[in-house]
Amino acid sequence: MPEQSDTHDLVRLLHRTLPDTLLGIYLHGSATLGGLRPHSDIDVLAVVRESVTQAQRRALVEELLKVSGVDGRRYVELIVVVQGDVRPWRYPPTCDFLYGDWLREEYERGVIPRPGPSPDLAPLLTMVLRADAPLHGPPPAELIDPVPHADLRRAIVAGVPELMDEVDSDTRNVLLTLARIWTTLVTGDIRSKDAAASWVLGRLPAEHRPVLARARAVYLGEEGECWDGLGTRACAEFLVRGIAESYAS
Repeated sequence: MPEQSDTHDLVRLLHRTLPDTLLGIYLHGSATLGGLRPHSDIDVLAVVRESVTQAQRRALVEELLKVSGVDGRRYVELIVVVQGDVRPWRYPPTCDFLYGDWLREEYERGVIPRPGPSPDLAPLLTMVLRADAPLHGPPPAELIDPVPHADLRRAIVAGVPELMDEVDSDTRNVLLTLARIWTTLVTGDIRSKDAAASWVLGRLPAEHRPVLARARAVYLGEEGECWDGLGTRACAEFLVRGIAESYAS
């Protein structure tokens, strides 16, 4: 379980902001896949009865900007879905609201997120259902449908080009996410990033192992973020080839 104060504050914020439409609040991500690591966000999905209003969107952004990653707190990733957009299931699913600190500059300029299609919801909803970790409301299976395995596979592969655009700016996260995609395609499991990296390390040629090993060690807080002299892009490209071959098979 992540820091109690952080999750309690987030639950209170959602109740206060979405009092008439909130159906359930669920943990997923690192908190439910072996425990939070030094760089882990607190990942939360909220399921609502109807779309979040513009005023509610603005209130959520304003409040989350004050606490996410501030004064030693963990960063928060909050996703809100309308139940009718994910049950019955269809692809791609719609994300009704997203807060993530990688978008902080946009939020601070007054950009408020709007609903839109989001293939990334397929693995997220799968994690929510498997974790079964409600912070409020019934078990998630009472509100959302399971994601067909074929849709899970195509959803995780859909994000690979965007990840490759960020190899140089978000190296650790990109490498670990690619490792997790490859692991999921082969095993059918969604594992923690460090567990996925461990699985992939045994399948890498010797020249790429130090790169992914560094990413895993940084994620676990064992090493600092330093990529000098390491072939990060070459490693990422090898991971992408493994993903492509596994998806094709």
